[in-house]
This record gives sequence, C-alpha cells and structure tokens, in this order.
Amino acid sequence: MNECVFIYIKQTSNHRPPTHPPPIFHSFIMSSSDSDGVRDGNRLPWVTRMTVSFLSFVTDTSRRSNGTVNRRFLRFFDIRSPPTPDPKPNATGSRSVSTSDVTVDPSRDLWFRLFIPATASSAAPKSLPVLVFFHGGGFVFLSPDCFAYDAVCRKMARKIPAVVVSVNYRLSPEHRCPSQYDDGFDVLKFLDVNHDGVLPKAADLSRCFLAGDSAGANLAHHVAVRVARKGGSSSSSNLGAVRVEGLIAIQPFFGGEERTEAEMRLPRGPVVTVERTDWMWKACLPEGASRDHPFCNVSGTLAEDISGLEEFPDRTVVVVGGLDPLQDWQRKYYEWLRRSGKDARLLEYPRMIHAFYIFPELPDSTHLLTQLRDFIYNPTTNSNSNSPTTHCH
Repeated sequence: MNECVFIYIKQTSNHRPPTHPPPIFHSFIMSSSDSDGVRDGNRLPWVTRMTVSFLSFVTDTSRRSNGTVNRRFLRFFDIRSPPTPDPKPNATGSRSVSTSDVTVDPSRDLWFRLFIPATASSAAPKSLPVLVFFHGGGFVFLSPDCFAYDAVCRKMARKIPAVVVSVNYRLSPEHRCPSQYDDGFDVLKFLDVNHDGVLPKAADLSRCFLAGDSAGANLAHHVAVRVARKGGSSSSSNLGAVRVEGLIAIQPFFGGEERTEAEMRLPRGPVVTVERTDWMWKACLPEGASRDHPFCNVSGTLAEDISGLEEFPDRTVVVVGGLDPLQDWQRKYYEWLRRSGKDARLLEYPRMIHAFYIFPELPDSTHLLTQLRDFIYNPTTNSNSNSPTTHCH
C-alpha cells in the first residue's frame, strides 16, 4: 500500500491549544518554503501552520530531481490507521463508524476502505447514499489508510451520513495517468457486480456520488466522464446498479501551460506551490505531454466535449479556497461545466488554503461537511441557476 505523510497533534478537551507556537517550532515554521503563503493566511492556527510546514518538508525531500520518489524515506513518516470492523463505544456509548478494507485486484494493489456509519444497521434498505471518494496527493502521495484521509472519510460517513468507499489507486511516477482513471472506473464496476456481498443493505448505489479532493477531484471528474461515455454506448462494461447522481470536486488539481493570476500571486503555497505542481504534472502525465493535455487542462482548447453527455452527473459542486494557487483553474472548470450545459455550483472559502478540510482545528472544515450534506440530500436547493456561487465566511 501507499505511503502516507501526516503529523498529528492531539488536542484534548481539557487543554486549550495555545494561540502561538512554542519557541522551539517558530523558526522551523517561518523558515518553510511556504512562508509567503503562510503570511497571507496568518489567521491559521499555529498547529495547522506547523503541520503544513512539516508536510512540505517531507514531501519536498522525497521528490528527486530525476522525477522519481524516495518512498523508502517516506516510510519513516508513515502514519496509518488500521481498519476498525468493530469500533469501541465512544464517550456516549455509541459506535460511530466501522471500517474494513476490500481488495479489488491484488495484482495492482487496487483496494478500497469501506466506511459504514452506525446508523446503517437500523436504517431502511437503500436509504443511504454511496460516496466513492478519491484521495488527494498530486497523484504521487497518500492513501486511504493514512491518518488524515481515514479521519476525513470517517467524518463524512458519520456527519453526512453516507456509506463511503475510499479508493486506493496506483500512484505516479511509477504508474502514469490514465492508470488512476482505470482504477477508479474498475472500482465502480466491482461495486456494480459485488455490492450485495460488500455493501450494507442501507447503501443505495442508485444514489452514487463521485467525490475527491485535489488530484482525487481530477480523478473523480475523469471517471465521471468515462461512466457517462460508457452509459451512452452499447459497451459490455455499462453499469447496472450504479448510477452516478453527483460529482463533488474539492479544490480539484487542474492546470495548464499558462500561469494564472493566482499562481503568480501565490507561487509558494501554503501546501501547493507552482514548483511542486509542475513536478507532479511531469511525473503523472503521459511521457512527453504538456500541461495542456486534457488530463490536466480539462477546460482548455484540447478539452473533451461533454456537452452531449446526457449521462454526466446531474449536478456538480466545485470547492475553491482563496489562498489556493490552483483556484483560477478550479473556477475555469466550474465555468466550463456551466458552458457545457451542466448543473454546477461553486463554493468559495476566501480565507482557506489548499487541503483545509483535513485540518479539524479549522472551523471551515466542519462547515464544508454541512455544505456537502446539503448538496447530497437537498438536490432542489442546489439547482438554483440564479445564484450558483456561495461565498462561505
């Protein structure tokens, strides 16, 4: 399975976290290559800033100049969460979310972590939506069992609520695109055939949502397009039980050869930098491809025409952060969806960095879950074409 890099600082209910970092961490935080972006986002708690700096240091150190990744080095910082098929009761005596790992194809290490909320045991049959989630990491890093994404998916399963399928897809540069898109689509085919033996009875695959953050949102989009094209053909790989109702693109990882205003204004992060994204695109795109390849620049001149794809998800929500260098590409994606005749909504978090949702100390991470729950459960309130953009805080 894949390496995960994440640092966790426990905050107990009996101790309020200090407003400023201890002196031992101050020089490390401010010496980070992300310091320009951190100054722009100085409202962030010191815990978040320290975590971002540490993450940046580890991932930057692991990336080699020849385009490969030092995965042996990453293993020193590998923090994983084991599955919990029978979770212990929490403080209130309730059991919140059970998890298990399901193998799809061992030859390519294709598997997913299944998150089932406790409410599923008493829920009516086919009453819970299924959220197929693809993690971020620039197509190069992270996995469903790393601490950060295990925690995010547990929270989604509990608070939305939904049955969450978090996919472990192949990583670059060892496996370039479209390997990741193949893996995502094959998981849907697996669920379509094996859902009775894998998913709880409360799961409703006819209310399936493809979701992802960063590179995972890129992956979710391309899988959605593939599903739509298969659905409009006589291919034997058509899906039966699975119907993709919606697409959730959280700060999607898109790009192009041109430099956008946000990339020039926020070239050094935090989390995402222009240098890092350039390296990752070179590592994951087909050999010799430029950043205007449709895998990367989905709304550019080489973009695939989706206007005639009737099976494309009924609705899409695109999440943007105001301190994310990728924000202009994300807005272009949203605008392209609208021009293509697709129902799309834009959620703007003006003060948030890339990947803000993995930091539980940020209130907007909880607010986003509320917005996603509304998007999933209240489709009529999300289809107002007169106000498709929501500015959050």
